[in-house]
Amino acid sequence: MFAIIQAAGWPIWPLLLASIIAVALIIERLVALRRVKVVPPGLLQRVLGEYQQKGYSEAQAAELEKQSPLGRVLAAGLRNAKSSREIMKEAIEEAGRGVSHDLERYLTTLGTIASIAPLMGLFGTIVGMIEIFGSQSPSGANPQQLAHGISIALYNTGFGLVIAIPAMIFWRHFRALVDSLVIDMEMQAIRLVEVIQGARK
Repeated sequence: MFAIIQAAGWPIWPLLLASIIAVALIIERLVALRRVKVVPPGLLQRVLGEYQQKGYSEAQAAELEKQSPLGRVLAAGLRNAKSSREIMKEAIEEAGRGVSHDLERYLTTLGTIASIAPLMGLFGTIVGMIEIFGSQSPSGANPQQLAHGISIALYNTGFGLVIAIPAMIFWRHFRALVDSLVIDMEMQAIRLVEVIQGARK
C-alpha cells in the first residue's frame, strides 16, 4: 500500500485525507440515522396513552425531548396541547424543521467529497502528465521519469473514482433515508394533533 502511495506522488495526499473524512462521516451517519434511534417504535402510542391517562407535565415533555428526534417533535406538540390546532401544528413544524436540519448534518460535506474527489484525481492526472512531458529531452525520454509520470496520472485518477463512487452512493442513500424518516415523523405528529384535538381516537 505504501508503495502505491509513493508511486502516486504528492497529489494522493489530499485524496487520502478526503477518503478518511468520507469514511468517518459514513460511519457517523450510519450510527446516527438508525430508524430505531430516530423514530423509536411504539413511542407515539406510549405518549398518547400517558397523555390520555394523566396529561403531560413540562418535566415529562423535557424527558421525551431528550430521547429521540421524534420525541422532540412530539414534545413540541404536547407543550401546545391546550392551544388551538393551528398553533399546535406550527410548534410541531418548527421542531420538525430543526430535527430535519440535524438529520441532514454532514451530508453536504459527504456530497462535496463525492463531487470533488474525481476532480482531485484529475488534478493528479494533470500533474502526472506534466511529469511525462518534463521527462522529454533533446536526447530522448527518460524511461524512469516517464514511468513515474504515468504512475501519478493513473493512480490518482483511479483513487479519485474509488473515493467518489462509494461517497456518492452513501450520500444518495442517506438523503433518501432522511426523507423517509421525516415523512414518518410528520405522519406520527399529525396523528398526535388529531388525537389530542379530538378529531380521531
